[in-house]
Formats: sequence, structure tokens, C-alpha cells
Amino acid sequence: MQETSSAQYILQQYLAASGGQKLLSSVRNSYAMGKVRMVATECETAGRVVRNRMAARCAEPGRFVLWQMAPEMWYIELAVGGSKVHAGCNGKLVWRHTPWLGAHSAKGPVRPLRRSLQGLDPLTTASMFAGARCIGERKVNGDDCFILKLCADPETLRARSEGLAEIIRHVLFGYFSQKSGLLVHLEDSHLTRIQSTTGGDAVYWETTINSFIEDYRPVEGIMIAHSGRSAVTLFRFGEVAMSHTKTRMEEAWSIEEVAFNVPGLSMDCFIPPTDIKSGSISETVELPQSGKSKAGGLLPCHGAKVAALEKADDNVGRKRRAKGGFGSLKFQMPPVNREG
Repeated sequence: MQETSSAQYILQQYLAASGGQKLLSSVRNSYAMGKVRMVATECETAGRVVRNRMAARCAEPGRFVLWQMAPEMWYIELAVGGSKVHAGCNGKLVWRHTPWLGAHSAKGPVRPLRRSLQGLDPLTTASMFAGARCIGERKVNGDDCFILKLCADPETLRARSEGLAEIIRHVLFGYFSQKSGLLVHLEDSHLTRIQSTTGGDAVYWETTINSFIEDYRPVEGIMIAHSGRSAVTLFRFGEVAMSHTKTRMEEAWSIEEVAFNVPGLSMDCFIPPTDIKSGSISETVELPQSGKSKAGGLLPCHGAKVAALEKADDNVGRKRRAKGGFGSLKFQMPPVNREG
């Protein structure tokens, strides 16, 4: 009980530091555009570890655009190193489009995009941690922080599991600065078990993402993080010790533009693509399983980085492009899908 009440107090302080409940609640929609740099830094198998010694030189630049609208609607486009990923939610259905699988829905309840929790949407972040517990304190980059822990309940895990893929665990940690009250570090771990179709041993996938959230600045009175970095580890293991692989990717991002209550943004901008597959695909299975990257041959580069980093608090996907590319995306509405 004490852990829960402490968490509620921390979240109240977070909302106050972010601009206040009244101002945050007045936001009907929002827009953000930013730059990213991604690189695969390490690939480990049972036999060897390959480190990318030219990571800084091999980092691939990209851009993203994120639109959000209350309640629970969002749409993102991300382009990195020749790969484009789109994702969205119309308030009822989360879907994604990847170049290797096309458009498909994400099973389970509606949930926010992880990128929006990285200092771009304080109200959604506070709502996400509403059921969390305060488990202690820790320093993050010299800053004393309270730690809030949130675990997905068994019912949610079952709803997001399908077929041979069973989601066993999803845990989220938020580190809130005692000095500023703001969220400065986000960590989550996601474990999936995939049964063999031939009756063999199951394979496990664990995705761990650590994000450091920095450079908070006020935008129309709301504190928004304008830069940060994430490290993603994809760990595949099974009953056989020689079968494990581990890939590590890193991302740095910066925000160039943010706006609130953009005129003309409507629900039509969040309509899912017409060619979406009715069945969902496991968030782990959707990673491409072959192909080398330009970053020293580390696998699987473009797809794994994009898919892991754009999960809605696990999600990615969409087929449509904004007209004119990212260079002309300033205050341009997301495209409305009207093709049959």
C-alpha cells in the first residue's frame, strides 16, 4: 500500500514539473519531428563475439514524425538506412507495417508508442505508470531518482500472446529525478517463448531497452525532452546452449519540432491501412532473420533496430507515405488512406 501511495505522489510531482494537470489536459493533439542515428554495435553467438569497432562511422541517420490525438490515437513514420517503418493506433486497433511483412495488426489491448513515453507525452506517461509501485532509489548520471516498477498482468500477457508465441513477461521501470521531478531513464524487458512447429525445443526471445531522456525544454509551457539515447539488446536462446545469439543496437535521437493542438488534425488521419492482415504476428517473430548490414556485417541490422525501437510500448507498422518525403513534413497532416 505504501509503495503504491508513494508512486502516486511521485507521478503527481512529475505532472506538476511537466506543466501541470490543467495545461496537459488541454492538449487535444500533438506533433513531433526528429532525427535519429542508429547502429548495431555487437553481435554474439555461442562461438564468438563480433564488435563493431567502427560504430561511430557506421551509424545510420534517419528521421521520424509522430502525430498523437486524444484519446489513444497515434501514428509514426520512421525512415533509417533505406528501411521505412510505419505504425499507428486508431484508439481501438494497433497496427504496423514493416517492409518484410507488410501491414498487420498487433494483438492485445491498445497501448501507447514507446517513443512517446521518452519525454514527449507526460500525461500518457503518468497514465502508463498509474498502477506502478515505488521500489526504491538509484542514481542515474549522478541524479538521485525514484524507481517505479510496472508489470504487465497475466490477463494482458495472454491477450498479447497468440498461437505458438507466448509472452511470458513484460516489466517497465521508470526513473524519476528527485531534483526536477521529470522522467530521466526508462527501462523495459520483454520475454517471449516460441514453441517449435515440429515438437522440438522452444526458443526464447528477450528484448531489453534502456533509454536515457535528456535536454528538457518548455514548449508552450510543457516540458519536452529534446534528446536522448537508447540501447537495445535482442537475446535469443533455447534449451541447447550453442543456439543462443545476442545483438546489441544503439540509438541517439533529437527533437527538431514540437507543436500542440495542430488545426485540421482529425480521426481520419489515424485510419488503419486497407490491406492490413486480420491475424497478428508475434512482435519477436516479425524481426527479419537474415541479411547483413553496412555496419560491419552485424545482424539483423535495419529491421531489428527499427522494430525493437518503435514498439508500441511495443509497436511498429504502416504502408502509406507522406507526400514529398520527410523534407516537406513540417505541419503536414498524416496521409488519409482511402484506397480500396
